[in-house]
Amino acid sequence: MSSRHVVFDLNVLVNLFLRRGDSAAAEALSDKVLEGKITGWVAAQSLPTLEYLLVKQLKNDGLTPTEARASVRELLQWLTTHYRVLSLPGVETVDKLHGAHDLEDAQIALAATALAGAACIVTEDKSFDACGLVPALSPAEVLAALSEREASRAIQFVDLQEQQRTVLPSLEGRLRTVLRHGHYIMGPEVAELEKKLAEYVGVKHAIGCSSGTDALLLPLMALGVGPGDAVFTTPFTFIATAEVISLLGATPVFVDIDPLTYNIDPAQLEKAIRAVKTNDPAIYPLPTRNSEPGTRNAGLRPAGVIAVDLYGLPADYDRLQELCTANGLFLLEDAAQSFGGEHKGRKAGSFGDAAATSFFPAKPLGCYGDGGMVFTNRDDIAEICRSLLVHGKGKEKYDNVRIGLNARLDTLQAAIVLAKFEAFPAEVEARQDVARRYTELLSPGPGPRPQDSGLGTGNTALGARISGLRPPHVPGGCKSAWAQYTIRLAAGQRTAIESVLKRAGVPTAVYYPKPLHLQGAFRPLGYGQGDFPESERASTEVLSLPFGPHLDDASAHKVTAALR
Repeated sequence: MSSRHVVFDLNVLVNLFLRRGDSAAAEALSDKVLEGKITGWVAAQSLPTLEYLLVKQLKNDGLTPTEARASVRELLQWLTTHYRVLSLPGVETVDKLHGAHDLEDAQIALAATALAGAACIVTEDKSFDACGLVPALSPAEVLAALSEREASRAIQFVDLQEQQRTVLPSLEGRLRTVLRHGHYIMGPEVAELEKKLAEYVGVKHAIGCSSGTDALLLPLMALGVGPGDAVFTTPFTFIATAEVISLLGATPVFVDIDPLTYNIDPAQLEKAIRAVKTNDPAIYPLPTRNSEPGTRNAGLRPAGVIAVDLYGLPADYDRLQELCTANGLFLLEDAAQSFGGEHKGRKAGSFGDAAATSFFPAKPLGCYGDGGMVFTNRDDIAEICRSLLVHGKGKEKYDNVRIGLNARLDTLQAAIVLAKFEAFPAEVEARQDVARRYTELLSPGPGPRPQDSGLGTGNTALGARISGLRPPHVPGGCKSAWAQYTIRLAAGQRTAIESVLKRAGVPTAVYYPKPLHLQGAFRPLGYGQGDFPESERASTEVLSLPFGPHLDDASAHKVTAALR
């Protein structure tokens, strides 16, 4: 059994409520529903019959009809609060039901096929006619299958299926609404999402767009960034951060990272600003001019800073804003990984002149494709961004007042993010819990007691076992969104440790194995090995572990046991 979707047949529900037959197994399955281990479903067509049977039994037990109906209504309210109601999709044809010995059974099985991933029917009826569409198992068989699956379940680097399971009814409802109204471009869900996320972040404007990359590009365009402008950013990030600078003809000026936070180092940024202003590479490494190799970029104008909130941790915006204000620079926050994080009580996405986030599926708040959003308190930036994302549109559809993009957020993707946003605040807190658990297991000092860890005797803290292993650092006053949980290893260890983890069934990833200044796309800038030593060291020593709000303690222990 590969799914956590379990459809409870009528006979199992009757046994559960009347405590007869195999009620112990039914109660154990119901406990797993309440604990969130499985998703329990009840077929819509079973509810009237269940009500009738329960009322009849309670009247036989001596209750008056009024008392019996009131009691059963309470039970049904409990059932529909903790279980989900399964109905046959209206778009299905009846040809799949032809030849069914029991039409009601076949309808339940057909409805179950619409659930994400495989599902099963739990029933006491050995002749249940599922028409071969889904498995029909007894409560005891389902329990045994669940236990076997838990024991052998592969760890996912990011478990999007488990996340989908928790929001499925809302997700399907949102998508059906879009399919009904048919406004696939700039539909009402886009405006609803913009309003909700602007309120969550605490800014005046949120502008949905087609990707996190466009969310960076649009405000740069709105600010008029172009040839001759120097835009400072980190080389230890995904290419999109610097790519958008080059796309506009401006020049990325790289600045090294703080080795603890992996975010742009304000002290190094201050040097880089002075170096550009004075055209002095002795102060800090500068890009060379493309047309004259070996010469420096005389005449570059310091224009702005793109700060990246790497791995979900907001950058040091107090110091960054101070530097930008003092030097007349704009500040753009790349919050692609940090949505849900905080810096001194302010949400990620609220810093600088504008901020950008991404709804790429693996991000803390993701869609099922590409999507992004721009956040800003500046009316001028918001107005221009809204024009740019629709081909530079003016007040009328065919009145184009500037050269723009086709960068709109799809209505279907907005609907998906709206459904997932309902669970997002709870997921942010769950991410904190998972990160704390990992850090406890990895930090130097006394490890968990053997009976707590399940790893056997002699389990000392892993940080002490692996020389140089360092868990992530979160400065005081900050809250990471934990897009990734990234450890730091001693030089030369990563390849061997990756291999050990892979053999143990633990997936890992490296964000990022080569800093931007050493990649071919930025070779014309003339940077070389050794220009940004902290970024270069980090690229060889960081390792991201499986992570997400649904990662359980058993999986965390399996990961750290493999490291041990």
